[in-house]
Amino acid sequence: NTRNLKMALRRLRVFTREGRPEELDIDDTIERTCRNAGMLDLSMVASKRNRVKVLLFIDIGGSMDDHVEICTRLFSAARYEFKQLEFFYFHNCLYETVWKDNTRRHERMPTMEVLHKYNKDYKVLFIGDAAMSPYEILAPGGSVEHFNDEAGIVWLERIKTQYPYFAWINPNPSRGWGYYQSTQILREWTGNRMFPMTVEGITKAMKALKDKKEIYDLVR
Repeated sequence: NTRNLKMALRRLRVFTREGRPEELDIDDTIERTCRNAGMLDLSMVASKRNRVKVLLFIDIGGSMDDHVEICTRLFSAARYEFKQLEFFYFHNCLYETVWKDNTRRHERMPTMEVLHKYNKDYKVLFIGDAAMSPYEILAPGGSVEHFNDEAGIVWLERIKTQYPYFAWINPNPSRGWGYYQSTQILREWTGNRMFPMTVEGITKAMKALKDKKEIYDLVR
């Protein structure tokens, strides 16, 4: 449920103190008061805020229609937990454009513009079932919706180069991933950072977004 998803996503929290000192520092207040012969000496600090930045790329349409409900819950939980969240939609594989509103899918944003606008401080999370023809990933013109001059894997590599902290959440059960060549291709591309859309899988995905080096075992 949405509450469990929120709890799993909280593993990515990165707190920093910024802004005006508005919160009482109890330990320092006690220490300063003791040094001041019992005269109350208040110590204030800035409040802690979650400063993590997330780019969310969501596969939509086709086979993803079977996963609309759970993906909607995850998206709702992510918007609640991550105050600095930017999201974009794509279909099957990432290409030269993405969009923000699926009801106005013709209003597209160049993927290169996303790369220029959002710096490497962002962590990237893909949500998709990774089930498609391998040509949609590996070949120019492989898209089922338009002619793409560059293969999808070229755009994925650009994402990986700019954002070293990334993970992929797959709503299909992990026991079936081996049936799709495309899933194997994308799982290899992620460096084994593809996780099932379960509480345990999302928890591991959040850990992956904090660690760009560790290789992860498949979560079943």
